[in-house]
Amino acid sequence: MSQTTDTLPNCLYSAAQVRELDARLIAAGTTGFELMQRAAHAAWRALRRRWPDVEEITVLAGRGNNAGDGYLIAALAQRAGRQVKVLAVGEPHRLQGDAASAYNEAQAAGVRVTPWSPDTELRGVLVDALLGTGITGEVREPYAGVIRSMNESTRPILAVDLPSGLCADTGSLLGEAVRADLTVTFIGLKVGLFTGEGPDRIGTLVFDDLQADGQVIEQVPCAAIRLADTNLPRLAPRPPTAHKGSFGQVLIIGGDLGTGGAALLAAEAALRCGAGMVTLATRPEHVAASLIRRPEIMCTGVESTYAMTALTARADVLVIGPGLGQAPWGRSLLSLAPQCHIPQVWDADALNLLAAGEVELPASCLLTPHPGEAARLLGISVAEIQADRPAATRALAARFDCAVLLKGAGTLVGDRDGRLALCDRGHPAMASAGLGDVLAGVAGALLAQGLDPFEAACFSVWLHAAAGEQLGLQGRGLAAADLITVVRQLLEEHSPCLK
Repeated sequence: MSQTTDTLPNCLYSAAQVRELDARLIAAGTTGFELMQRAAHAAWRALRRRWPDVEEITVLAGRGNNAGDGYLIAALAQRAGRQVKVLAVGEPHRLQGDAASAYNEAQAAGVRVTPWSPDTELRGVLVDALLGTGITGEVREPYAGVIRSMNESTRPILAVDLPSGLCADTGSLLGEAVRADLTVTFIGLKVGLFTGEGPDRIGTLVFDDLQADGQVIEQVPCAAIRLADTNLPRLAPRPPTAHKGSFGQVLIIGGDLGTGGAALLAAEAALRCGAGMVTLATRPEHVAASLIRRPEIMCTGVESTYAMTALTARADVLVIGPGLGQAPWGRSLLSLAPQCHIPQVWDADALNLLAAGEVELPASCLLTPHPGEAARLLGISVAEIQADRPAATRALAARFDCAVLLKGAGTLVGDRDGRLALCDRGHPAMASAGLGDVLAGVAGALLAQGLDPFEAACFSVWLHAAAGEQLGLQGRGLAAADLITVVRQLLEEHSPCLK
């Protein structure tokens, strides 16, 4: 069954888990060569749908099972009357098992196989059947040179299973990596297709389960869950006797001089996502503007922790960090948070101050770092965070004993129990200031309405990303405040206020 990104399965696997699935399917009675043939047919169907008028195909084949897929695709194209050439990067006579059988079938079909040479002209649609999921270290020559030539050719590229040079587990680049226009992946979705550099390398994604027995697939647990409308937590409908006290009071703390808008964005998002009451504690200079923009928010100017005592006593949820700054004012207000035994969202400079050892993290927290903040929290580089985002998410959750939402392409949510969820929604137009402040406010509102930190993180990031995806269709210039109304609409569609 072939599927495109809007109907993909929700279970994500590591490369090792997919190999286990493959082995279990073979043990259950489907031969490895049959699975390889099904994969080739799925890729060939996807190629023809994407490029229906293609007359020429060049397959670049390595020396493993990924190459076997490529040889069988070449045989199918040859029999369909296309001009086909296989450029063998790995020596065909060294192929073994099913891959050798695939090479023999391509030979029997009359496919022309020639050794790869840097001087070879790449023509037609290129089929990347070089490396597959087995590679772990950096791509070496001659494969690195082949990948560079493919990317520089400007020819359309279909990647078989995943782009060569992309880590199936992390989405990091193993040196050189193919930039595909279409990726056809099989049996189980790999985590690396959706996070790190994966989204920038796979192009359009098509999944085919190769007619796998669902009972066999269920024997292998997921590495992560892909967030979708069907597996998100839901807010219960509101009874007729509902009142504002039923849905929590969210206290937003932030907005130092020059960054007052960040805290107000978080407060407005919390209000629009159903928090019963929202209070904004910010610099006195921002109170007038805040009341003009959103009079429903109870806005209080604070200069010190003394003024915060009554506010924190009434709060059910704390969101701290948007626009907080790292000056004495922000550090002073943050020092109150560990004394508040309520669910909390820590964002922005609250995370930077946590990383600097300025404060201890209380229980029942959700951290929402971007890669730079995550790097400071773990004491490593941003490159190390991006090289293995799943591991970084788990490390943060374990170190701080909390839920973590690691932002970026393929946002990840993890918790201290080892759960991992991934959001593959969103749009490049969301690369704009203030969107993280909105996300923090949405999460705060969901905490106030009874979700736990992990659930609130999953639901808030999906709402936020789906809203950005919808608004991104209008192109550049997306402002953070634009998201709030759309998030509210999506929340109502998913969890209606009334039965």
